[in-house]
Amino acid sequence: MLDFNLIAQSGAARAGEFSTAHGNIKTPVFMPVGTQATVKALTPEELEAAGAQIILGNTYHLYLRPGTDIIGRFDGLHRFMHWDRPILTDSGGFQVFSLAKLRKLTEKGYRFQSHIDGSKHMLSPETSIEVQIALNSDIIMCLDQCLEHPATREQAVAALELTSRWARRCKTFWEDRTGRRNHLFGIVQGGMFADLRQRSAEEITAIDFPGYAIGGLSVGEPKELMMEMAAHTLPLLPADRPRYIMGVGTPEDLVELVGLGADMFDCVMPTRNARNGQLFTEQGTINICNARFRDDTGPVDPACDCYTCRHYSLAYLRHLYMAREILAYRLNTIHNVHYYVNLVKAMREAIMAGTFKAFKDAFYAKRGKIEPAWF
Repeated sequence: MLDFNLIAQSGAARAGEFSTAHGNIKTPVFMPVGTQATVKALTPEELEAAGAQIILGNTYHLYLRPGTDIIGRFDGLHRFMHWDRPILTDSGGFQVFSLAKLRKLTEKGYRFQSHIDGSKHMLSPETSIEVQIALNSDIIMCLDQCLEHPATREQAVAALELTSRWARRCKTFWEDRTGRRNHLFGIVQGGMFADLRQRSAEEITAIDFPGYAIGGLSVGEPKELMMEMAAHTLPLLPADRPRYIMGVGTPEDLVELVGLGADMFDCVMPTRNARNGQLFTEQGTINICNARFRDDTGPVDPACDCYTCRHYSLAYLRHLYMAREILAYRLNTIHNVHYYVNLVKAMREAIMAGTFKAFKDAFYAKRGKIEPAWF
């Protein structure tokens, strides 16, 4: 099983470390999203320069294009995309749920038509694990049933039960095919019902996975409800395993969720928002198209030491973005990924020093905000 070392705590916030075949991961950690074997606009060298420890790929997209037959020629994603650090792949279930032209959910799995060419496929728990094994991911995810928000209690119960059954099939297939060569994470569901979250956590942890994820958050629910579900669920997960909140979120989300005991995060926000002209700073977010930056000779964030902030002015970045130059997307993305990676790095340092509460207070003070009272 995964050897997760809990090194320090500051309140509920945790600093830990665990190893994979392609390197150690220090938590808390943010994983840039490389859906199709690339973090959009960045080279692997730029990701390394930003301090990224691990990136995320996607089973659905890579299964459809270019296919595991192609990636298999390179013995997996690492050599295919020239990235020699750890990779986590998600199961593909959410993408089938959100992208496939036609889909049908059965006990066997998801039957769907490709959003690319309409071809028909079946994504079962076994297929999902088989594809992720072919990708040679360091961390692979169980196939689960995704829920829309809002969902009824009956829908949440049905999804919870199917997710548990699929989790057992995933683990059996993973053990038979890999001998536990990599790390398989189980996923907790349960919708926005605290008692169902508890039931799901009990069922998934009883299966005994190397790590655990909380799915079904940040799917359109109010922020207060997301935090309530996370606060209720995180303490139910084993303290000696990594805890991963899937698909979250804003810088404020990360700070709050680390404070509740979460260890791992992924989100498209730093890369997607960069392409839309939104940049993250210690003082909050800025929109580079704003006219006030037209003649600003300063960097995006004076406190940032990323390549973009060391070499380019806000005026130049605005010019590039308004002209729709490709370099705008690259420089914006370099900055945003650097910001996210270094935000969790700073949180880890504060946890190690036992000063996470002071870090959190300073984080909100720099933004001119009052720390939200969720509960």
